[in-house]
Amino acid sequence: MIDTIQAAILGLIQGITELFPISSLGHSVILPRLFGWNLDQNAPAFLPFLIATHLATAVVLFVFFLKDWIEIFKGLGRSIRDRKITPSDTYAKLGWLLVVGTVPAGIMGLVLEKPIRTLFASPLIAAAFLVVNGLVLFAAEHLRTRKQLRSAADPSDGAASDAQIATLSWKQVLGIGTAQAAALVPGISRSGSSMVGGLLSGLNNENAARFSFLLATPIIGAAAVLKLPAVFGPDMADERGAFLVGALCSAVAAWFSTKFLLRIFETRTLMPFAVYCLVGGVVYFTLMLIFG
Repeated sequence: MIDTIQAAILGLIQGITELFPISSLGHSVILPRLFGWNLDQNAPAFLPFLIATHLATAVVLFVFFLKDWIEIFKGLGRSIRDRKITPSDTYAKLGWLLVVGTVPAGIMGLVLEKPIRTLFASPLIAAAFLVVNGLVLFAAEHLRTRKQLRSAADPSDGAASDAQIATLSWKQVLGIGTAQAAALVPGISRSGSSMVGGLLSGLNNENAARFSFLLATPIIGAAAVLKLPAVFGPDMADERGAFLVGALCSAVAAWFSTKFLLRIFETRTLMPFAVYCLVGGVVYFTLMLIFG
């Protein structure tokens, strides 16, 4: 169904668009059609391929923030042992915030993923929702300028950033997690939705991106592991080489995307991504109307 070159290109696209706020699922639906590839996205092998690339992204995010995750696991352990979250325990609070933030997307993903993606997974509709995604990013930046942001931490000081993120309320994180679930619709970005939620909750750009990446790890990883048997099914034996190529390319792209985005958000906003989604969505929609 998918050759090695196609797998490499789609893997690179997944690794970039999953973390950039421009919708990985939307691009996975749109770009193969624009490239003229004869890929059946309803074929049995396409979903396992996406699972492999998503799992690679989750692994990269976990490794990238490994120091944070070690502290988070320790904090969760302390809170369970003591049966409380000590106000000064940043990582215990952060760990439970991640749990709360993961719940909405997890529930909605299990219940609504298949009907939503079946209903909306066409290139034209994905392009239209890419425009919607751009409008949301624009609106979020406009509203953010009216809010007082939390003070920015030293970009090299992950602990200070984590401490600022841990000041979010349970209600705010529940809202961010619910916003993240909007990415079930192709064209709506998971990272973009969660970043917007973080910005509107008072985080600065860098910390909103950092929290989005932390929040992505459990939800992407859990979804991929849940469906991992499909990758290793006997009928996928001929496709595993392409799966591996796609996963490796996704991992490389995700690593550099994470480094780039954390650096760029030290000083910049979501506006360039909003412009891309608006212009790109309109262009993609027009091209598919013209060329079918």
